Amino acid sequence: MHTMLKSAAIALGLVLAACSSSDDDKSDGSGRVSFTTWGEDYIEKEIPQADVTDGWTIHYNEFLVTIRNIKVADGAGAVGAEMKESKLFDMTTAGVKSVVTFANVAAKAWEHVSYEIAPATADTLIGAGTDADKQLMVQGGYSIYVDAVATKGAVTKKYTWGFKTVTLYDRCKGELSGKDTDGVVVTNGGTDEPQLTIHGDHLYYDDLQAKEAKVRFGNIADADKDNDGTITLDELSKVKLAAIPKENGPYGTGSAAGINDLGAFVTGLSRTIGHFRGEGECFSSAK
Repeated sequence: MHTMLKSAAIALGLVLAACSSSDDDKSDGSGRVSFTTWGEDYIEKEIPQADVTDGWTIHYNEFLVTIRNIKVADGAGAVGAEMKESKLFDMTTAGVKSVVTFANVAAKAWEHVSYEIAPATADTLIGAGTDADKQLMVQGGYSIYVDAVATKGAVTKKYTWGFKTVTLYDRCKGELSGKDTDGVVVTNGGTDEPQLTIHGDHLYYDDLQAKEAKVRFGNIADADKDNDGTITLDELSKVKLAAIPKENGPYGTGSAAGINDLGAFVTGLSRTIGHFRGEGECFSSAK
């Protein structure tokens, strides 16, 4: 459940371009593309103790995400459909949520699908959530905001984290009809329903790039040095990665530069929450 980062995805993009077929560019009629989003059980319910390496249970009260700039294009770069505005979603709202539906899209393979997670603005629409949620996001300049509680035995830690990152999720691919597929495929009179899936467990990974990253919370909990039961991003920024014992890590940063503390690390992880069609992945990069 790990989003591909820049170095791996550049090579992948070259392979995909080389493998594209001219037949994919042929159009016969038109159909629809209906984008949805979902936070899976990890956001709607909880991340259970069994799925966290060091035995914590994590529950989200709110998980706000602003999605914008959904684009459907073909291998040559021609745009078939585009949503330029942004929409705010509280991913703790139960069920799959509609983002946008494009009608009369030419029936063919559209291999290049991308979207962004970016800060909310006054023009942001509410897809799932409240006016208060939007006000919080706009005032904070947030693209992602989480209000959560983690428990282990009798210990409880609360935290509200807001991230101002702008992330492009590009060249998305995922499983369609049992086959790993680039972008979307529109058939005459049909509807493709790609899902922009948000992975709430990624905020606790112990590696920014490795697919075998583990979910762990203990080091985050230990950052609460004043023992007030609340963990802030400022407290995380005071925890140097080099000071974390190896048995409690590792905290791998791969090719990412300038990430030396736990606050910067978690912020980096916030760029990896976006997926495609469930476990499908995109080439994610900062904007």
